[in-house]
Amino acid sequence: MEINYRAAADYISSKTGGNPETGIILGSGLGMLADMIRDAVVIPYCDIPGFVRSTAMGHKGNLICGTLKGKPVLAMQGRFHYYEGYTMQQVTFPIRVMKCLGVKNLFVSNAAGGINSAFKVGDLMIICDHINMLPNPLIGKNDDVFGVRFPDMTRVYDREFIRCAEELAALHDIPLKKGVYVGLTGPSFETPAEYAFYGRAGGDAIGMSTVPEVIVARHAGLRVFGMSVIANEGYHFADDFTNDGGDVVKAAERAAEKMCLLFMELIAKIG
Repeated sequence: MEINYRAAADYISSKTGGNPETGIILGSGLGMLADMIRDAVVIPYCDIPGFVRSTAMGHKGNLICGTLKGKPVLAMQGRFHYYEGYTMQQVTFPIRVMKCLGVKNLFVSNAAGGINSAFKVGDLMIICDHINMLPNPLIGKNDDVFGVRFPDMTRVYDREFIRCAEELAALHDIPLKKGVYVGLTGPSFETPAEYAFYGRAGGDAIGMSTVPEVIVARHAGLRVFGMSVIANEGYHFADDFTNDGGDVVKAAERAAEKMCLLFMELIAKIG
């Protein structure tokens, strides 16, 4: 195990003393779940050895340790992206640190463009599979401490977690979509032709994150649950249509309350 993962894990442990079982990555506009964490210890990324800065809009750049519904959690209030100029090792560094800390489950969220014409702005989509169009973060020498050279990706997103989330959503009368997330590099938004292309390829929503972290999490044996907030509609283009990063964050913020409720209830149920 490379020393830098252990150094980061030891630093976090020295500040928290906890033993979190669930890690959470909060994407664009979805940081409000962090405000619901009790007994919170807030650690800026810049203080953690090996962590880089989060420069994306809507990403505060803090690691928050505490409890949700009495369950110990470790939440990233913002993530790192390949389009920020970071290497894939830097983008996924926190996932392996979580593994070192004993995290067993990873919950990921993002704001995404809807390319399924049945999706509307504000919909919540459970990620049931993905299409990776980013560099694979496992390229290079395999770290056998974390996982095998060729990890299976047949069932990346945990079927039991998905079933529980659907049950909880029905209980709270929260409509859910389910679909395939396409991960691209960004930072430019997709053209109408690209939206159409990835829709024909089997995608339902599209974004610039999530997939690298998920691949590394599965390589390390973590169980994964993912959810996208549909923040724009990439299937019809009026003459005045434009993609705007600020609008994406605002749309995600409007839907965040429902997503936060589901994350909290699911963490309580599986913990």
